[in-house]
Amino acid sequence: MDLMQNMLNGFSVALEPENLLFCLVGVLLGTVIGMLPGMGSASGVAVLLPLTLTLDPVTALIMLAGLYYGTEYGSTISAVLISTPGDGAALVTVIDGHQMALKGRAGQALAIAAISSFIAGTISVVFLSVLAPFFAAVSLNFGPPEMFALMLLGLLTVGGIIGRNPLKGILMAVVGAMIAMVGIDSQTSTLRFAFDRAELYSGVSLVAVVVGIVALAELATQGASGHMKPIRTRFRDMILSRKDLRKASGAIGRGGLLGFIIGVLPGAGPTLATFFTYGVEQRIAKDKSQFGHGDIRGVAAPEASNNAAVNGAFIPTLTLGIPGSATTAILLGAFILFDIQPGPQLFEQQGDLVWGLIASFYIGNVLLLALNLPLAPVFASVLRIKYTYLYPVVLIVAVVAAYAVSSRLFDAFLAAGLAVFGVLMKQHGYPVAPLVLGLVLGGMVEAELRRSLAIGDGTLGIFLDRPIALLILGLAVLLIAVPQVVRVLRRGSSHGRLAQPAESTKTGVEA
Repeated sequence: MDLMQNMLNGFSVALEPENLLFCLVGVLLGTVIGMLPGMGSASGVAVLLPLTLTLDPVTALIMLAGLYYGTEYGSTISAVLISTPGDGAALVTVIDGHQMALKGRAGQALAIAAISSFIAGTISVVFLSVLAPFFAAVSLNFGPPEMFALMLLGLLTVGGIIGRNPLKGILMAVVGAMIAMVGIDSQTSTLRFAFDRAELYSGVSLVAVVVGIVALAELATQGASGHMKPIRTRFRDMILSRKDLRKASGAIGRGGLLGFIIGVLPGAGPTLATFFTYGVEQRIAKDKSQFGHGDIRGVAAPEASNNAAVNGAFIPTLTLGIPGSATTAILLGAFILFDIQPGPQLFEQQGDLVWGLIASFYIGNVLLLALNLPLAPVFASVLRIKYTYLYPVVLIVAVVAAYAVSSRLFDAFLAAGLAVFGVLMKQHGYPVAPLVLGLVLGGMVEAELRRSLAIGDGTLGIFLDRPIALLILGLAVLLIAVPQVVRVLRRGSSHGRLAQPAESTKTGVEA
């Protein structure tokens, strides 16, 4: 009864005309910003935060939250249509989404992305409303050993995105992890691989890497090929068949659940959630042949996971004052600017604000569905401009995005240099996604392992004393071992079937 009363109060706040208007403004701006290569939700929220300081706190937070989950879908549009994701979380969608577009199914890719985001977003908001205190208590039990085990498990999902050549995929993941080690070591303050460049002391910017290796490399490759025909989509192209919906339904459910659970964990964020979900979905699929070639499950699962992780990230932010992702870290700053202290007492002291914000997530998801199903072709019409005109504009936006994140010209030049590396990777068949996954998780894995060893007096025995960490590590071992065992068993059974006719023939001849 208390929950129902709180939600009713929340909807009365969220449905006030001013709050409803700014929620619409937030999701609309988020969709547009998400389409810009390299911008992402963190950059968008950071840029617009100063403009909200004159608003009422609940109105400002509703708008910024709407912008957050609006960018996650906006980045899907450019990821599908021009293979240029707005941020790292949409990189996984490129794998199958752009392949669907090349096969004339761009509208269906955008439609399943919108539906997946809506379903997973709505369900995860229900979880957020009901289970916030429980998940907050669970996340408090995640110390360095548990976080190391989780990050290691996420890193092992590289098996689902390595493409046809496993060695090349693993090599790219290692390269990404090596890039993550550039800069000052957080534990010993030792400078590593910076080559006497002060700009590298703080490490390599993820945005610069994504912009360079993904966006600029794609622009260069398409420009050099000379086949730069815009991928067009219309509303009637977005109609999904029953077969598509049945095929994607399980992926949406699993993606939403996994995304929410990972999103709750401090620091994990949507990027890890999408990589992890895609890897799991590919491993459990009976027919894996279409993954990477335009499988609708390869769009539905990460898009559901992405949106659910966004909502999950608000649980540690609101209940513990610990950001669940890079964007919620900026939103945490917005709370403080408005003199609001997130934490265990927030639900009691600022009930109307918290429940109004949570209720706005329901409304924002409905607005996003209403906008993106009928208007996705309108948003996509921006990308229907001849690529000879569009690509120079995208190039400028991408370079500016690389510069704007840290206001360093060095990052723009770094993105340009990485673009050359990205083109060479494409030409020789090296996948991009494992490199980004290694970059995102490599530094985290190292940091959490060293913190765990510090707690355990330098021994790995600390993991044996932590049941949750031991369970996750067990799952990691199974993730490696089970496919190998299944492969051996299948090989043995196939040899047995081949041997049977030979034995039967021999028996007949002897007879």
